[in-house]
Amino acid sequence: MHIALFQPDIPQNTGTILRLCACLDVAAHIIEPAGFPISDRHFRRAGMDYLDHVALTRHDSWSKFEQWRNEAGFRLVLFTTKAAGSYLDFRYEKDDVLLFGRESAGVTDEVASAADARLMIPIRPGLRSLNVAMAAAMALGEALRQTGSALPEGLRSKERW
Repeated sequence: MHIALFQPDIPQNTGTILRLCACLDVAAHIIEPAGFPISDRHFRRAGMDYLDHVALTRHDSWSKFEQWRNEAGFRLVLFTTKAAGSYLDFRYEKDDVLLFGRESAGVTDEVASAADARLMIPIRPGLRSLNVAMAAAMALGEALRQTGSALPEGLRSKERW
């Protein structure tokens, strides 16, 4: 499972999502340009000392990310407020890339059209959207539950259940 962030612009959210990825043993991708330097103190504080434990790949551009994804053969699952289908009704696969857009602007039309699936997290009418870190946690939790990958490799054992 992978989480990809398209041109993130809030360092605290990115740090929180990378911490989530570290704790759940999920690969993370940042598609540049980000709206902040990776050395940003807010980013480092939100990620705490977990940033050294995440498998993070930075892609210089959308086209470089797409080249990597196409070579790897991974599906791209975009989470967007503009989708019609619920994230709970989708059938995830272990190698899916869960993509989250820029907090201030989402993703471009080019990115949206490249997605193999476009999903939304249903929320109360009249409200705009969830915080991207919260949305990533909800989406990743459901994807890991469905694929049977709900625990990092080192924590899976019959004795714990």
